[in-house]
Amino acid sequence: METAMVERVHGIVSRDVLTAEPGLAFLRGMLEGRYPAPPFSRSTNVYMTHVEEGRVTFEGEPTESFFNPLGTIHGGWTSAILDSAMACAVHTTLAAGQGYTTVEMKLNFVRPILPNTGKVRCEGVLVHRGGTLATSEGKLFDAKGRLLAHGTETCMIFDATARKAA
Repeated sequence: METAMVERVHGIVSRDVLTAEPGLAFLRGMLEGRYPAPPFSRSTNVYMTHVEEGRVTFEGEPTESFFNPLGTIHGGWTSAILDSAMACAVHTTLAAGQGYTTVEMKLNFVRPILPNTGKVRCEGVLVHRGGTLATSEGKLFDAKGRLLAHGTETCMIFDATARKAA
């Protein structure tokens, strides 16, 4: 599912809203503007642009705010867009009431992202979904389709409706 750009609202939703519907439906709601984009998107200029079961695409355009001392885009920005895509690929498989968190991520930086690289596209794809663990992979491309970085991720899936005793 892709959607035309709607005016972006940023914010967070309560756990009750987040877990009320399956993960795919929630992420579609973000694309449709029913739910806000996370504040992280505003500060990194990274936004989800496509979602389907087991597959998510993000686009981003880093600014000079993310330059490292060498004058290239810091690996943390690259890690952030890859983590977003890989984790959200897992998010698409969640049942209502489930949550997840990244427990491991491995990245390979193939090319530097330079100040003039421009917009990049990151694809996250589910590799395996078990009952407690899920794995995904991601690839980051420049506008010419050249691979910039790729990685794999493991996420832990849990019951997000369980409340901790006070």
